[in-house]
Amino acid sequence: MAETTLSSLSDLQSSVAPAPEAPRYVQKLDKQGRAYATGKRKNAVARVWVKPGAGKITVNGRDIEAYFARPVLRMILAQPLVVAKRTGQYDLVVSVAGGGLSGQAGAVRHGLAKALTNYEPELRPALKKEGFLTRDSRVVERKKYGKRKARRSFQFSKR
Repeated sequence: MAETTLSSLSDLQSSVAPAPEAPRYVQKLDKQGRAYATGKRKNAVARVWVKPGAGKITVNGRDIEAYFARPVLRMILAQPLVVAKRTGQYDLVVSVAGGGLSGQAGAVRHGLAKALTNYEPELRPALKKEGFLTRDSRVVERKKYGKRKARRSFQFSKR
């Protein structure tokens, strides 16, 4: 190893390499001016397109009230827009498949947060702080042989 002799604090400062710059996030749009992202939750996968508009949300060709009938699911879906203070400013086109309604709502939320960061990179810190950009990796545990479910055993009887 090469040894360098430092006689003062200024020599130390000049010998230290500058810290690498933080990654710069840029706007990613397609030819129609839309931002796209994929979101996942449990077994559900959502493809989300975001474009400026009046706030119309279409899920699998249907209106959001028709697809996600429960208000809790619509609230989960709208959380990234509320945190970013962009409610009613973007039209969303969503294609979602797999899993149940709860997993699909979580997948749309994840995809929407990622698509918003692709459209407006300056929203990334606020969405990251709330945890919307992190994929929830929890999935159902598989069933084991000799068991009734993943961990539940059959009822034991001594007779």
